[in-house]
Amino acid sequence: MPAHSNEALYHEALRYIPGGTSRLHYHFAPYPIYARSASGCRLVDHDGVERLDFLNNMTALIHGHADPAIVAAISDQLAAGTVWSEPGAAEVALARAMVERVGSVEQIRFANSGTEAVMLAVKMARAFTGRNTIAKFEGAYHGYYDYVQVSFGGTPANWGPEEAPASVPTTAGLPPSILDQVAVIQYNDPGQVDRLVARRGNDLAALIVDPLSVRMGAPRPAPGFLEYLTEVTCRHGIVLIYDEVISFRVGFGGAQSRYGGVPDLTTFGKVIGGGLPVGAVGGRREIMSLLDPDRVDTKVLSGGTFSANPLTMVAGKAALDRYDAAAVERLNRLGDRLRTAGNAAFRAAGVTGQITGDGSLFRILLTDEPVTNYRSSVRRAAPTAAMLALHANLLREGIIVGKTGLGCLSTPMTEAEVDRFTTALARALASS
Repeated sequence: MPAHSNEALYHEALRYIPGGTSRLHYHFAPYPIYARSASGCRLVDHDGVERLDFLNNMTALIHGHADPAIVAAISDQLAAGTVWSEPGAAEVALARAMVERVGSVEQIRFANSGTEAVMLAVKMARAFTGRNTIAKFEGAYHGYYDYVQVSFGGTPANWGPEEAPASVPTTAGLPPSILDQVAVIQYNDPGQVDRLVARRGNDLAALIVDPLSVRMGAPRPAPGFLEYLTEVTCRHGIVLIYDEVISFRVGFGGAQSRYGGVPDLTTFGKVIGGGLPVGAVGGRREIMSLLDPDRVDTKVLSGGTFSANPLTMVAGKAALDRYDAAAVERLNRLGDRLRTAGNAAFRAAGVTGQITGDGSLFRILLTDEPVTNYRSSVRRAAPTAAMLALHANLLREGIIVGKTGLGCLSTPMTEAEVDRFTTALARALASS
């Protein structure tokens, strides 16, 4: 085989990396494709095959690959230094852009990943309330922090009753004590929120919610649900955290500007880094002040050698400048076109499945049950093997999505790319 083919790289990687890749989400049989180069919405692998990229580094690349404005911003910064111990003007510029853009954010602090942002937000909520327990919605993914790696991948064998979901570990290595400090409830179910608050409200530091959780199957929030969460958490002194690491892209001011509700804190990542590693937490000044080193009373310590590094800051600012309200609206219209045509392809093929999501985010699901929460997205879904087979068929048709059906759009895409996706989906379904 060629020295640098996908297969050759995979077998070489197995010698040095468990599973042949550090990208857990992109590990699949017989081996992943290894990227060689990418530009715009197209990616070329080490077999020389070009595909349309509807994954965009797990939704992080809102402007696709090697966007000229972002490349120019990074190149200019390279000459001035890649990273330094001191703060810089680029950090202030991106912070100002985020505060002006997101209505609930009065101050913001940058980190290096969405996981770090969630870790910091949870810690701040505990410090602010003096409480310990957090609550999350079943099936929602919030990163690789111990306290949120609970119940994002449950199955009928362990997820407990519908009206009282069990707190179950989704990875090895979680201490059993973690489960006692994480309460789990169903999305879009105010009654479960009420019962949880009545039972444990005095010890709840935070409720964390992704307004459009693609891991959960991308159910849209029911009308008034997020406003209800805002009201009930305010009434009981619970910090409401929106996780918009992925869902921020669906509205100019984030998912909260599209769906409503007012969080106390919001975590960010992905698109606000312009393709470089980033995380951030922002929100009410009263809570954010816990991070102020000049405080003499309770304060939360945070740092990070590469937090707010100038390369990420200039890349993020360039990305946000080009993702204005018009760009958001155009991309969201393309997302509607993709979901409408994709669902028609499922019906025409006679295959049970659907494309869920909103804005520029979508998820391919092999179930026809209306998706309102995590269980509805997996309860009657085809076995995992069927999704992996469809994923493999799409790769053969020149389309990159996640192996679980996750996908998104980028601004270089037009109706032509969306129509090519739906044509490829129809062919992939016919081959299933």
